[in-house]
Order: sequence, then structure tokens, then C-alpha cells
Amino acid sequence: MDPQAYLDRIRYAGPLAPSAGTLRALHRHHMLSVPFENLDIGLGREIILDPERFVEKIVRGHRGGFCYELNGAFAALLRAAGFGVTLLSARVADKSGNTSPEFDHLTLRVDVGQARLREARPEQGRAEDSVPRESWLADVGFGDNFLEPLRFVSHAEQHDRAGTFRLMDAGERWRLERRDPEGRWRLQYDFSLRPRELREFAGMCRYHQTSPDSHFTRNRICSLATPDGRVTLSCLRLIVTSNGRKRQRALKTEADWHSALRHHFGIVLESEAERLDRHHDHQGRAVVGLDLLESGPLRVSRQFGRGRKRGDVGGPLEGSE
Repeated sequence: MDPQAYLDRIRYAGPLAPSAGTLRALHRHHMLSVPFENLDIGLGREIILDPERFVEKIVRGHRGGFCYELNGAFAALLRAAGFGVTLLSARVADKSGNTSPEFDHLTLRVDVGQARLREARPEQGRAEDSVPRESWLADVGFGDNFLEPLRFVSHAEQHDRAGTFRLMDAGERWRLERRDPEGRWRLQYDFSLRPRELREFAGMCRYHQTSPDSHFTRNRICSLATPDGRVTLSCLRLIVTSNGRKRQRALKTEADWHSALRHHFGIVLESEAERLDRHHDHQGRAVVGLDLLESGPLRVSRQFGRGRKRGDVGGPLEGSE
């Protein structure tokens, strides 16, 4: 198990105590470092629901992934740090507010705080000092989304650089809503608090990789949050949003696409032979995974790698507001 490598990957060098501040920082670093992408689907590479593979792909392969991979890996990291993590099934809303099937999206409930014992006199016996437990919605696998996790408080507006969000307790399900530029609240997805197992998402994970009706089989995408916006590759179009201003440029060739992928996301796609060699080379080595991370908090060194330098792809971008 190499949690240090995961922390290096997201360029995090802060505290590791399982606090609300640590959760917010880890979430933000993950969003700014690991892209939402579906490139393996276009390459015909099967995505298997295995936390070890998720982490190997993100950390050693310097890749991203879609919701099952990103939130599955992030759950492993959080559990290693001592957080309580519950996998939740979400139904994604379309523009009309209609929701997709169960298990269409994987999101996370993260609990911070626990009861602890305080010192007491022998005649008093053991006394419990109750520490309030906070619950948060964490989601690093929904693309353009909140940069920091949301507190589980119904109807409260929560703001960050990405926008304004709120959680709504609708009885059997909760709703994640986002305020659009016109000030209207739009449903992003709804979910129940019923704990789920990763294997329960297998059917929808397979659907998204194989069905011609899945948007993941119709469009290759790679998208990453930046401190002032977002950069996205959608097919052969490069879209850069900065401080509310969007610029787009049509890429002419596959070489341009690979160049943009490398410069903006640090991704160089391996050949199938290279990918398999890397995977086999790590069989038997301990990799961070959900099953391996329930043994206790992270213990890592305090040396962290330097962040990569972002490049640019030549040619002008078309400006639009």
C-alpha cells in the first residue's frame, strides 16, 4: 500500500487527521488534480469495479476516470485517513428533471467526528465525551461539480468557486440542486442514504461502457477543474473557462488532441502492451483499495512531489462569454 503516492498525485501536503478541514482540502485537491474522463471506453478497455485497479490507474497511470473509479478510489483514501465512508447510489437528472436508473452514479457520504472517552476519577467510572458527528456529501466523480464537499443540511445554500448548491431532504431521498445563471434551482441528482456495496453498481457500469445509448460511448471527454474555472476536451474541441469567460478551439488532428491531452491533463495514453506490462508488474504489490484500507489511519512520510507545470496547446481559442 502506497498512500504517499496517492497524496503526491493530488499534490496534497496538509494535515491528515480526519477532520472537516482535512476532508475539504483532500476533496479540493482531488478535483484540481484528477480529471473526469472516459477515455478507456473509447479504447475498448474494460473498466472493472476493483478499488485496487482504480487507484493504480489514477496514481501510477496518472489518469482520471468516471464516477465509479474516481469516487471508489477517493473512498479508499478517505477510509485510510480514518473517515467513515458510505457508498450511495444516485439517479442523475436530465434537463427536464427526469432521473436515470438507480446505480447510474456513485456518490459518497463521509462522516467526521466520533464519540471518545475522557478521563474520569476511579469512583466515577468511565465517562464518554460526545463529539458531534458531521456528515458530508463528497463527490469527485461528477465532472463540473462542487470543489469542496457539502454539509448534510437541508435547504442551506452552500457556495464555492464552482457555484451555489443545496441539499434538499425530500423524505425517502435527498436532492442535490445547483443554481443556474438565471437563478433557478436545477436538480443534479437524487439519492437515498441506504449504504451500498461497490458490486451493486456493476450493471450500470457495464451499461455505460457498452450501450450505444450511453453518452459515454458516444463522446470521449476529459475535464478538469482549475482554480479559476475548468478545462475540457470534448471530442476534437478544447474548451477553457476562466473567471466566467469561455474560450473554445476546434482541434484539427488526432495529434492535436493527444498534445492537448498531454499539456492540459498530463495524460499520455499507453499502448495496450504498456498498460498490461504495468498492471502485471504490480500484481502482488500492496495498492490502496477499499478492502485494504480498513485497518487504520494513514501513516505516511512528509515528503511530497512537486506539482506538474501546465502547458498550452498552440493556436488561438475562440472567445465567448
